[in-house]
Amino acid sequence: MFNWTATQRNVAFASFASWTLDAFDFFILVFVLSDLAHYFHTSVSDVSIAIMLTLAVRPIGALIFGRLAEKYGRRPILMLNIVMFSLFELLSAWSPNFAAFLTFRVIYGVAMGGIWGVASSLAMETIPDRSRGLMSGIFQAGYPCGYLLASVVFGLLFETVGWRGMFLIGALPILLLPFIYFKVPESPVWLAARERRESNALLPIIRQHWKICIYMVLLMACFNFFSHGTQDLYPTFLKVQHQFDPHTVSIIAISYNIAAMLGGITFGALSERIGRKRAIILAAFLALPVLPLWAFSSGSWAIGIGAFLMQFMVQGAWGVVPTYLTELVPANARAVLPGFVYQLGNLIASVNATLQSRIAEAHGGNYGLGMAIVAGTVAVLICVFVAFGRETRGIKISGAAAHETR
Repeated sequence: MFNWTATQRNVAFASFASWTLDAFDFFILVFVLSDLAHYFHTSVSDVSIAIMLTLAVRPIGALIFGRLAEKYGRRPILMLNIVMFSLFELLSAWSPNFAAFLTFRVIYGVAMGGIWGVASSLAMETIPDRSRGLMSGIFQAGYPCGYLLASVVFGLLFETVGWRGMFLIGALPILLLPFIYFKVPESPVWLAARERRESNALLPIIRQHWKICIYMVLLMACFNFFSHGTQDLYPTFLKVQHQFDPHTVSIIAISYNIAAMLGGITFGALSERIGRKRAIILAAFLALPVLPLWAFSSGSWAIGIGAFLMQFMVQGAWGVVPTYLTELVPANARAVLPGFVYQLGNLIASVNATLQSRIAEAHGGNYGLGMAIVAGTVAVLICVFVAFGRETRGIKISGAAAHETR
């Protein structure tokens, strides 16, 4: 990345930052589940429905914003998307009751659903082909980076600002807009396609490539169970099952999100050498021996080490996903199709938090058991699915070179 142009670095930063700040807004909620349950006089499993609804509607956002990005360009739609999810994060802070809170989280979920596909296509279509594995890892590391920011803000400010203040802070991503407006150009691949007047009708593309679309949706369902199954209830697991104070929860969350970022970049870069499939399978398989330490150990040090190793592997596998999906789909559907299948997988996995919390409540509040069952199962399924997929390393994405500027 040291020989990227200034424009390519700006695009890489904007895409990474968009996904980071989107994830930051999402993960604010996981830190305050028990506090919301107390405030709205309901259970943690009932409040976790907000997570389920946010994830469930994300395919709608991926479809809407992805289609707009194919028609009007990646850059303006990315900016629109950021405005939307920042606004409804802000409104979440002013929820007068639980029903209003759920409503705002649903609309926030639609806005959140568009970011991944639009930002990843802008990045993958702009940076050099030889760097896609590395950029994939960097881009996907934005997700745990957002979780890390939420961890830091929770640890430092929650006792001062409360849950409403946390959501108010979540409106800060709107500050990214001036940078994108002044420093980030349109995707060169999109510009070239517009000059050729290529059709980007989605249904014909899905009909023509229906087998790979089904494969990607199932794979993304497993991947989303893998990430959300190891992340969403972990702060609740630390707070409720282990009775850790907010400071300890924050420190552990910070450590495992640093690991997640390192894992994503490591395996993303590694995929350029050993291939996309091998990198994903290696990371998912190595998560299995970490499960006992991650879910069933006691004491903050042991749990912290388990969480560090687990997220290194989980997000290591995820680090390959942005480039893998981009390379699997046709060029004229890169803004909409990868994001759409990713979010359809999210829809299937949207039951995760509620499922895990119900398992925990049925076993005396044992959140570790619920998380371990889900994470172990999908780690094996990811290995199986990817083993039967096709390798995509080395596929060319044309259009970047002609539009590079320093």
